[in-house]
Formats: sequence, C-alpha cells, structure tokens
Amino acid sequence: MSWLNPFKEQRLVIVGDRGMIVFDDTEPVDKKLVLYPHTINWLNGIPTPQKAEGIPVDLNPIWKEPLRAECEVFLSAIQKKVKPITSGEEGLMVLKVLELSQKSLDEKEHLYKGHLNSQIAVPKADFFVHPRAVVDDNVMIGKGTKIWHFSHILSESHIGEKCNIGQNVVIGPDVTIGNQCKIQNNVSVYKGVTLEDGVFCGPSMVFTNIFNPRAEISKMDQVRPTIVKKGATIGANATIVCGHTIGQYAFVGAGAVVTKDVPDHALMVGNPAKQMGWACICGERLTKNFKCAVCKQRFKKAPNGLISQ
Repeated sequence: MSWLNPFKEQRLVIVGDRGMIVFDDTEPVDKKLVLYPHTINWLNGIPTPQKAEGIPVDLNPIWKEPLRAECEVFLSAIQKKVKPITSGEEGLMVLKVLELSQKSLDEKEHLYKGHLNSQIAVPKADFFVHPRAVVDDNVMIGKGTKIWHFSHILSESHIGEKCNIGQNVVIGPDVTIGNQCKIQNNVSVYKGVTLEDGVFCGPSMVFTNIFNPRAEISKMDQVRPTIVKKGATIGANATIVCGHTIGQYAFVGAGAVVTKDVPDHALMVGNPAKQMGWACICGERLTKNFKCAVCKQRFKKAPNGLISQ
C-alpha cells in the first residue's frame, strides 16, 4: 500500500464467458490492456478449459496519464468557467463519508457486540465491554458493569449491576451473577453456579459443576448446583467442589478446597477446607466473642452460622 514499495501491483481483471481482460497499470502503454480469449469446452460431459495466448490491445491512440488528464480537465473547466466532472460538491460528499467513517472508528471503544471475528456495532449501553471481550447473544448485563479483555460471556447468562469482570474470565452458559460482584482474572463460572450480590472471586479460583467428569462421556445432565451467597469471598486459587453452598459473608482462604457447605460468616482454610473462625461483613476476623475489632460490629450464633446483632 506504500507508494515507496518497490513492488507495484495495480491490476484489474474482468472475467467473461468468452475470455478475460486484464488491465495492468504498471505495464507499458502497449501492454497495459491484454485480452485472453480463454474458453471452456465440454468434452464427454466434463468442462475442459482451453487457454489462449494473450492479445495486447494498443491504447496509444487514446491513452493519457490519469493525473495529467485530470489536471487538464480541471484547467479547462477554469478557462471555460464550467462545472468540472468532479466538482466541489462531490468532494464535499466524499469528505462527509470519510468523516463519518473516522467517527465510527473513534467510537469503536464504546460499541458493544460479541464475536471477535464478526463484530456488529451496537450503540453503547450503560456498561463497558472491552473490544477484545466476547459476549454471545441473549446475555443481560447490568448498568455500570465492566467486562475486560479476553473474557467470554456465553448465552443466557445474566450479570447484575456494577460488576467487575477481569481478564480471561468465562461465564456461562445460563449463569446468574448478582450486583456488585468482582470476578478476578482467569476464573470460569460454569453452568450450575449462581453468585448472589457482592461476591468476590479471587484470581484463578475454580468452580466445578460435575462431580465425576469424563472427557469421553457427556454428563451435563448431572450438573450439581453451587450457590455463593451475598457478600462471600473466595480467595485466589481456591476450589469449590460442586453441589455446595457458600454462606453469606463467608471467607474461603487462598488455596482452600471446599468439599461441603460453608456456614454464614465462616472462615475456611486448608485442603479439605476446615473452619478456623468467623469473618465480619467487612472481611476482618472476629474475636472469640463474635465482635469485629475494626468496625465494632457484633454477631451472634444462628442456625446457618452467624447473624449480626
């Protein structure tokens, strides 16, 4: 595309039923236009090409250098005070098209649509989707949510308001995520997992949805639901085995492997995860009398763990 490129190729080929015409602007005038009277003959029901030698068409009687011809027409229009073939009005129309094209490119960051290989420009909603993210059809995304690059939101998934979906995150299909959730990089939220409001998923933590998967056997009819309740935190590289519930404001430590239900406000660590204490709504560890030394909030025992007093 550069005018400094040592290899020029400015060629137009027109194919007809009785031949081809090739115009090559880099050739001398007597070879710029060449007719190739190729034909196809049918022999025993099989199309057989019959190629012929090219026949140059002499353009010398009518040929002019295009830029020179353009300038001559422009000068003639000035001398004769007539409207040129390509007028200022036409130039203005071209500029308008170019301006709109540039505006469309500038707004690309604010346009939303799914597939990388076939993006369709849809006006920006009240959420942000990075151009390198993929959002399938039939996805609902709440106001103020941000979805960052290399993430993929599969169909029939619902994401609430003011969520932050990090890099390389996969959500869905058919997954529900509440408001103000934060899903860090490299997390996959599979079908069967539900996140309530305010859930934090640390980097590279893992959800499963099949208890005993096999690569050669489809077991999607055996998906075990996992529910992560309001305000819960799951630390980096933790694993949540499917079929369990993580209680409200529970805190699963980094690297823990959860193999059973987790009570509300429980602090879980280890493999398999065991309860080592209780966590406040603010994320701090509670004292033995269920009081937070930071925010001063008090809690009491309840059937599902702790509740605030």
